[in-house]
Amino acid sequence: MKPIKHVVIAGGGTAGWITAALLNKVLGKVINITLIESSSIGTVGVGEATIPPIIQLNNALGINEQEFINETNATIKLGIEFENWKAPTHRYMHAFGSIGKDFPFCDFYNFWLKGHITGCEDELWDFSLNYQAAKQHKFAPLNTIPNTQLPGLSYAYHFDATLYAEYLKKLAISRGVKHIDAKISEVTQCLTTGNVETLILDDNKQINGDLFIDCTGLCALLIEKTLNTGFVDWSHYLPCDSAIAVQTKSNDELKPYTQSIAHSAGWQWQIPLQSRIGNGLVYCSRYLSDEDAKTLLLNNLPADPITEPRFIKFKTGRRIKQWHKNVVAVGLSSGFLEPLESTSIHLIQSAVTRLIKLFPHHGISDALASEFNKQSVIEIEHIRDFIILHYKLTEREDSAFWRQCMQMDIPDSLNHKLNLFKQTGKVMREDDELFAEIAWQQVMIGQGLMPDDYSTIVDSLTNEQLSDLFISLKTLINSTVEKLPTHKEFLASIKRAS
Repeated sequence: MKPIKHVVIAGGGTAGWITAALLNKVLGKVINITLIESSSIGTVGVGEATIPPIIQLNNALGINEQEFINETNATIKLGIEFENWKAPTHRYMHAFGSIGKDFPFCDFYNFWLKGHITGCEDELWDFSLNYQAAKQHKFAPLNTIPNTQLPGLSYAYHFDATLYAEYLKKLAISRGVKHIDAKISEVTQCLTTGNVETLILDDNKQINGDLFIDCTGLCALLIEKTLNTGFVDWSHYLPCDSAIAVQTKSNDELKPYTQSIAHSAGWQWQIPLQSRIGNGLVYCSRYLSDEDAKTLLLNNLPADPITEPRFIKFKTGRRIKQWHKNVVAVGLSSGFLEPLESTSIHLIQSAVTRLIKLFPHHGISDALASEFNKQSVIEIEHIRDFIILHYKLTEREDSAFWRQCMQMDIPDSLNHKLNLFKQTGKVMREDDELFAEIAWQQVMIGQGLMPDDYSTIVDSLTNEQLSDLFISLKTLINSTVEKLPTHKEFLASIKRAS
């Protein structure tokens, strides 16, 4: 077993530079890190929406939030609004943060469910601070608002993924990461073990390493083209296989949330940045041609386009192993899940964190690789199920695509969650899965799956007490939102402070 001293990252972009920056921050004193990327090779670079754990990543890297927001053209994200998913013109939101009031052994939505059954007309999201702030285009850290009894808003960011990668690149290089701008022309392997030994560049330089990180995106140069690791295809669960992306001018709204708008054979994203809006259409080529997809997207933009539409082809699924021999795949090289719940950057973050915890300091270990792969599979399959949920729980019968989604078989793990929620109103979170109970509750209720039962703890309150609880919560939430500055005002204050 050869000690791991030289780590080589193949590929830049968001995956490569998050990997380089985080490895360097934690292990930079005991390993050497070299990143190879070619400035002549573009990146997918459409992942502009994130989820709240991005704040932990930035904090771990010592990134100042004000500087980050200014450098990456960032805006605030309080949740994702889903339009037309349950049915045409229907909307609901997966809002970050809590809903209502925490009760011991009983989630708040049980109280709302009893109220709903007994004739209360309040929506679940009337009790979400995040939702109310999002729809009124407001935001501020709650510690800046005096005399509020509510916890802070839970938030993430929209940002320019290319600018974020450049920001991390400067940070990592300043801290000692070696950067090489070149194409990889050949990969050599050990004849005995099959491990990757050397990356030969287009200028004939040879880069040797002990551990290689594959951040080459959908190309998967090391993990698949070299090691032939294999792929688990999930297109029978998630039939979309194409995307088209375009940027448009900004508009005056600057919504602090992502929009996901379902169409006849897929869905459209709208992601507001400070100076532009990121747009795209994810679709199934079986039901929609590339040309028709382009027309559909261009006819449904919020402002005039400022870039040419760009097509991306993909297959949903994962590598059989994300760590194989001495190669670890991070980012799109490890697999692809469509960006419906903005998990792409988080999967990069969690993969690098997992690698740090299981780092093979004294040499490649089958036990470490096996544990890494086991955890990776559990994580991505939980996220896969959450994404399938949005498609399966539809009432749309207006197109062949949605009829297929409604009728398709789903994983047993997801089927169990749906049956448990329908019959008992319970959501059980397993193995530290990414999405909390409140996320599942919002999507299932938002898509029309109402439980047949609720917790008996709710009956400890009389109907009058329940009504008083609802009134006091709405009053507290609404009075807090009134005190918040607008999203635009918050971003302007960030610029003034820098």
